[in-house]
Amino acid sequence: MPGSRTGRPPAQRAVRGGRPPAARPGRDNPVLRAYLRAHRAWDRPLTAYYLILGGSLLITVLGLVMVYSASQITALQMSLPGSYFFRKQLLAAAIGAGLLWAASRMPVRLHRALAYPILAGAVFLMVLVQVPGIGVAIHGNQNWISLGGPFMLQPSEFGKLALVLWGADLLARKQDRKLLTQWKHMLVPLVPAAFMLLGLIMLGGDMGTAIVLTAILFGLLWLAGAPTRLFGGVLSVAAVIVVVLIRTSPNRMARLACIGATEPRSGASDCWQAVHGIYALASGGIFGSGLGASVEKWGQLPEAHTDFIFAVTGEELGLAGTLSVLALFAALGYAGIRVAGCTEDPFVRYAAGGVTTWITAQAVINIGAVLGLLPIAGVPLPLFSYGGSALLPTMFAIGLLIAFARDEPAARAALAVRQPRFGRKRGAGGSASGRTSDRATGRGPRRRNTMRRRASVARPSGER
Repeated sequence: MPGSRTGRPPAQRAVRGGRPPAARPGRDNPVLRAYLRAHRAWDRPLTAYYLILGGSLLITVLGLVMVYSASQITALQMSLPGSYFFRKQLLAAAIGAGLLWAASRMPVRLHRALAYPILAGAVFLMVLVQVPGIGVAIHGNQNWISLGGPFMLQPSEFGKLALVLWGADLLARKQDRKLLTQWKHMLVPLVPAAFMLLGLIMLGGDMGTAIVLTAILFGLLWLAGAPTRLFGGVLSVAAVIVVVLIRTSPNRMARLACIGATEPRSGASDCWQAVHGIYALASGGIFGSGLGASVEKWGQLPEAHTDFIFAVTGEELGLAGTLSVLALFAALGYAGIRVAGCTEDPFVRYAAGGVTTWITAQAVINIGAVLGLLPIAGVPLPLFSYGGSALLPTMFAIGLLIAFARDEPAARAALAVRQPRFGRKRGAGGSASGRTSDRATGRGPRRRNTMRRRASVARPSGER
């Protein structure tokens, strides 16, 4: 045969000795192929971006549906239209979507420039809450400001966003100057400013928001590389303060005693909400009783559309619905951690870690209270529960994560090679004349920018 020294065809030379070529291990295993394909898709540069955008959108939309379902009876009992709370939440979601889009398009330097104005505005509003005639008390907590008509504002929700942005900017500037190796620079003025916000919140009696704010502070200190002794010291001081605040309040002691309760106490309303939340989850089964078919929301479960909306979700959508919500929050938390871990910008790392800590800690506190594993803290489920004051800063924070995820070097490279499918210019490889000229010159057709090609783009060392 031409070109063969032995006269045997190439196929016979490949199997000399009668032994077939060894196949790659796992090539014929469909499970392994599926795993490798999923692993490659999971490791793409835009995975965090899609998880944050898609996860937050799904949580918000599902939350709107559940707010409409859980709030109808409450609205009718107040002689209001059945869609009253849903319309207010939809308006807040529309405004929040605008904030999310604006935050996702802002450059990092503008986010840092907004840190001090947001902190000053939050402190000013939280001081106004304590002014008689301006602050409004609801359920014994004076944390609200009336904006006229049915609209109320809770400034402490904006204090979370203020602490994240200001704390991230402060720590980033100190890291650039290599000052975080000293304890005083790591603690001052971050911890005193956080304690000031905590004091203003506790003046109104909002223990749940104070716990979330403390979690954000610990998250920032941990990201800044606080040593174990320093971290443990701050944690011990915070634990002592929490114990004192709980011991000096009969209401908080009663909430603590409701952990694991299975039936309300006779002759009192203690543990009523916690127990009926468990009843709602238990009666949902695997797939629930159906959307809108909850029984507990008919006056048995207080705050069904706010703090205990997860219980109504479990009753109407069952275990499948609650696990879906948990999976969405887990994906959102993973994406936030990935953004914080893949960046080289210290401000992005601190801000992304702070936002992730905020949303994750608040979700754990809310869901843990509904499940009877934690005391009822009165915090809403992020992006899900009714409340515009909580929804607006949270959606702005999600916009921050989206902006940071888009700003990763590998993500920028992946977005840069993307071209719209429609509206391409003629002559750019898509016209008949272009194809004819390619054939005439012997060149192959131009490759399209598909995901397969984008996966071959070189990634920086910081991208996993």
